[in-house]
Amino acid sequence: MRVLVTGVAGFLGRYIARSFAEQGYEVVGIDSSSPENAPLANLSSYYPLRLPDSYLGEILKQHQIQLCIHSAGRASVNFSVDNPASDFSAGPLLTFDILNTLRVSAPECRFIFLSSAAIYGNPTTRPIREDHPIAPLSPYGFHKLQSELICQEFNKVYGMRTASLRIFSAYGPGLRRQVIWDICQKALTKHVVTLQGTGQESRDFIHATDIAKAVTVVAKFTPMEGEVYNVASGRETTIAELANMILAALGLNLTPQFDGVVPPGTPLNWQANITRLEAYGFTPTIPLEDGLKTFVEWCKREL
Repeated sequence: MRVLVTGVAGFLGRYIARSFAEQGYEVVGIDSSSPENAPLANLSSYYPLRLPDSYLGEILKQHQIQLCIHSAGRASVNFSVDNPASDFSAGPLLTFDILNTLRVSAPECRFIFLSSAAIYGNPTTRPIREDHPIAPLSPYGFHKLQSELICQEFNKVYGMRTASLRIFSAYGPGLRRQVIWDICQKALTKHVVTLQGTGQESRDFIHATDIAKAVTVVAKFTPMEGEVYNVASGRETTIAELANMILAALGLNLTPQFDGVVPPGTPLNWQANITRLEAYGFTPTIPLEDGLKTFVEWCKREL
């Protein structure tokens, strides 16, 4: 299979490209980064493009791409609140452009969109099923939802095979943002860990390696008829518990502090129901404790 990964130089794009390359697939990458910042060792070809770009159609035809994994775009709730127009352009507009180019140049190509649990907002029940009412709290969440609808549009109207993955809290070495990185950075450089919220906010953390495995499962075994899948571990962890786990892994005797302020657009509690994807053979393989130990060691080297 010949696979195209957009946003291949990004955090998840790198893990996905490596996973498919290790399985023996030909992986073509697109990203706005220069070649020296791309994972060239896992790519058969790399194109430093800022999508949308009219050359995408030529790439699809030249490499006869059979699967497109769309991981490009913004990944910040705070950025989307401050810059909704930019987030919209990098979200639904870009998703539509890629799918429309596929429709014209490679209509048999399958399409996997990396969506987000942000579309759920503050759920009324946990663990959250895919059929739970959707109630985004931020432009980021709304734009992910709109992109999912575009994937359904191209499936229902044009018969293209699409699927969306609602990824919960991704982490792993290489991620230099969000709460796990924030805790490590503050602990190692400031020796004081002050975080937003109360500490009782919770997330369902999923290692990037397991996300890449979920993408493979969806590509190989699911019908891809515009449906959505939760991608998570199924385990709920409060931020206070997370901070203490990280500090223990670092070997630091610090007590995390919380400012009591939850930023706009930030959900309070998440835990996913992953039975839909488990039915196709997906099983998370990296427990949070093990993943945090690896992340901590990487952070020590980086910081």
